[in-house]
Amino acid sequence: MKTLRLKSAKEIPILGQGTWRMGEKASQKQAEIDALRLGIDLGMTLIDTAEMYGEGGAEKIVAEAIAPYRDEVYLVSKFYPYNASYQGLIAACDRSLSRLKTDFLDLYLLHWRGSVPLSETLSGLQHLKQAGKILDYGVSNFDTDDMEEGLSLPGGEEIVANQVLYNLMRRGIEWDLLPWCKDRNLAIMAYSPVEQRAFVDDSKLKDIAAKHNATSTQIALSWLLHQDNVISIPKATNLEHVKENRAALDIKLTKEDLQKLDFAFKPPGHKMSLAMR
Repeated sequence: MKTLRLKSAKEIPILGQGTWRMGEKASQKQAEIDALRLGIDLGMTLIDTAEMYGEGGAEKIVAEAIAPYRDEVYLVSKFYPYNASYQGLIAACDRSLSRLKTDFLDLYLLHWRGSVPLSETLSGLQHLKQAGKILDYGVSNFDTDDMEEGLSLPGGEEIVANQVLYNLMRRGIEWDLLPWCKDRNLAIMAYSPVEQRAFVDDSKLKDIAAKHNATSTQIALSWLLHQDNVISIPKATNLEHVKENRAALDIKLTKEDLQKLDFAFKPPGHKMSLAMR
């Protein structure tokens, strides 16, 4: 598994597993656990979740899935903006740790920016880090101006990652946010990297997919895995989709392939509002 070195010097996989919409249906519980465990077995040991997903249900699924593997797993969770006050954040983290049945999170992210002053949130994150409840912290859905503000505040220098919507169809961050983060050694975590399987029948990818004996979705994910300083966290609850995601890491796109993809899916020509889902 190819890894990326965070600003804190920790090495993490560039291909992990997302859990959005998990933990919502009891009938899907075992399938979700099995999918996460297969992903771990295949080297996708980074698992991203959030207190928002299934209102804690996804964290409970993750807890069961990683129980035999906790030492191998790089565990990420996120907290609501309305829990971002100093005391609210500490309480939210304790609830997540309880649902996840673990003593610490490898990475804890503010899910998106709300009304709580960022300085207060950073103070709470520093407290959690000093207490050993989180090893690193970061943000999610922050545009460049938010990142600039965050890094200027006490504790901001310890932000290690920004999780944003990024895929072949949604390349807006390439205009400024992606290079800004790369210059400062801040990892980008790409959520919805295969656009909820919107690439499955995309005719613009078929020729390249055929050339590599791959699916169109794999080509879209492989393109993202070729980007510097980017971690991808596709979600899959089907075992074949888990295998498909992992196999995308082994596809070696050529310079010609990448040029064709740039032609078919244009990079931004101007500043764009940060896309969110």
